[in-house]
Amino acid sequence: MGESDDDLGPDWEGEELVDGDEIAGGAQEEAEVSCPYCGEVSVMGLDPGGGRIQEYVEDCPVCCRPWQVRVHYREAGAAEV
Repeated sequence: MGESDDDLGPDWEGEELVDGDEIAGGAQEEAEVSCPYCGEVSVMGLDPGGGRIQEYVEDCPVCCRPWQVRVHYREAGAAEV
């Protein structure tokens, strides 16, 4: 926590991250991602209740290799994965 907009890349420009874990209602609960190993696209479930900034490991549902997943929720509830 405590990251600035500059740390999150150009898609976050001008958006404030709010300290604390409260995320707006209607927060994004799924994201389409590509495996960095096999390239397959799959939908992963997200947990808005896990906090505004999350990092964890999840296995690819196709090739089973582990991914380092980073999720950052914007104030309006959209997620950057």
